[in-house]
Amino acid sequence: MTGQRDRWAELTGGQSGEEYARRFAQLAESGHDIHGEATFCTALLKPAARVLDAGCGTGRIAIRLAELGHHCTGVDVDPSMLAVARRNAPSQEWLLGDLTRLDTLGLKRDFDLVLAAGNVIPLLAPGTEPVVVRQLAAALRPGGLLVTGMGLDAAHLPLPEPPVTLTGFDHWCTQAGLTLRQRYATWSGDPYHEGCGYAVSVHCRPAP
Repeated sequence: MTGQRDRWAELTGGQSGEEYARRFAQLAESGHDIHGEATFCTALLKPAARVLDAGCGTGRIAIRLAELGHHCTGVDVDPSMLAVARRNAPSQEWLLGDLTRLDTLGLKRDFDLVLAAGNVIPLLAPGTEPVVVRQLAAALRPGGLLVTGMGLDAAHLPLPEPPVTLTGFDHWCTQAGLTLRQRYATWSGDPYHEGCGYAVSVHCRPAP
């Protein structure tokens, strides 16, 4: 997420890391599978792939992907979230940064997969979405994948109405040189159809 008056900061004040971590811990304790995103991504990857978790939050997904053998870097603008991630996985790479300026963090642009889960795109600062999509696309190696998950209605967002449409998002991806490869309604791979309240999208940076 971005630090330029992004919707996430307006909702939380940048102080929600511990609360967010407790919520997922309670879900896990009650028997819910909290690793759907990591399972989904692993199915797309070869072993020991390089993954960038953009808007990584408390590191839940990146930590699980590392447990599955992948090399993960997490980036987030919320220090309270990164504090939890660093505490839970101190040996992993966690970077405090604004996704609109991802290119200033010194990362090699050869990631096999860039992930923006957890409504990262809808919660960006208004007007920065195409810039962030370009930054995420630029971090991919040729043939690499951008995987995103986002709510499309109020029931799937912490917002009264969706600020992003799939048509607009796909347009930003096309502008960034990406092509849509797959789209699902859930991280479990349920088929997407028009009117779904959530979309998991897989865009590819074509190889030359």
